[in-house]
Amino acid sequence: MTVSLQTLLDRSIKNMGSGIHSIVKASALEMIKRAYKEGIYAQISAGHRSMEEQAALYGQGRLYYSYRGKNYSNLAKPKVTNAKPGQSFHNFGVAIDYFLVSNDGKTALWTINTKWRRVAAIGKELGFTWGGDWSGFKDYPHLEMTGGLSYSQMQSGKRPSLSLKFKTETETIVTVPPKTEVASEITKEPSKKKGDETIRSIQKTLNSRYDAEIVVDGINGPEIQTALIKALQMELNKQFNKKLVVDGIWGAKTKAAVVTVQKGAKGNLTWILQAALYLEGFNLGSLDSNFGKGTESAISKFQKAKRITADKKAGKATFTKLFAE
Repeated sequence: MTVSLQTLLDRSIKNMGSGIHSIVKASALEMIKRAYKEGIYAQISAGHRSMEEQAALYGQGRLYYSYRGKNYSNLAKPKVTNAKPGQSFHNFGVAIDYFLVSNDGKTALWTINTKWRRVAAIGKELGFTWGGDWSGFKDYPHLEMTGGLSYSQMQSGKRPSLSLKFKTETETIVTVPPKTEVASEITKEPSKKKGDETIRSIQKTLNSRYDAEIVVDGINGPEIQTALIKALQMELNKQFNKKLVVDGIWGAKTKAAVVTVQKGAKGNLTWILQAALYLEGFNLGSLDSNFGKGTESAISKFQKAKRITADKKAGKATFTKLFAE
């Protein structure tokens, strides 16, 4: 049975919380409706987050962190954010996070594919800024409406002047708490065990081969991209004596040091390329470290999507699009 639109709306309303900005809330629900019409089932996983909730998230993976006299340190869990209370737009009710669900609405889908990007595109049409467009750090589930204000301005009490980018419908959106559903219903924090298996494999390889020390949860996040850039820098140093600083930052020196990877290539550089393509939503069959037809086809599609020369080779331009945009 296909998940109903109302179920997705009810869950999302609950997860956004009462502190969410009314325009952000209405726009988020409109995004879900438009995606649903296209056969894409999206759900909001987070909206307004209190300062205390932010402190608890920031305290994860840290030896000691105190906020307003309370200790929020928690080494039993991995680090999930570098944003202290007041340093996240979630704290001011102008940001949301989303994910996709399976047709029956029971399984969270975290692969950043064409459907995921389509939801982001709908969100941008409605006035959101998408974290997947950020340079360097990319936050693919994140959408925000800041009205041009900074964290410090919002901390001082200012709030953005926002307006709807669409005409409201005549019906009233139901805001009552959702009915109790089966035990497998997705909650505010979907189980990390339901992450993508290929992404989990990428994380394991980065940890074992490059000592990345990232959480193996199957969820695509900015720490994977940083780890892949470090892996690339390490391979360029090892194989081509490039003497790069292994910092996980895509800079001019790393770009200049990149070598062209093309059909017939085998080894760790090819694997890094394959992993980066998969995380961008281009499925090439398997991450086997062999540059074959599947990898060549994926690169061609990626290059066309990014409007660069589709030569089916991974050189400076292609790696830059993968790691810097």
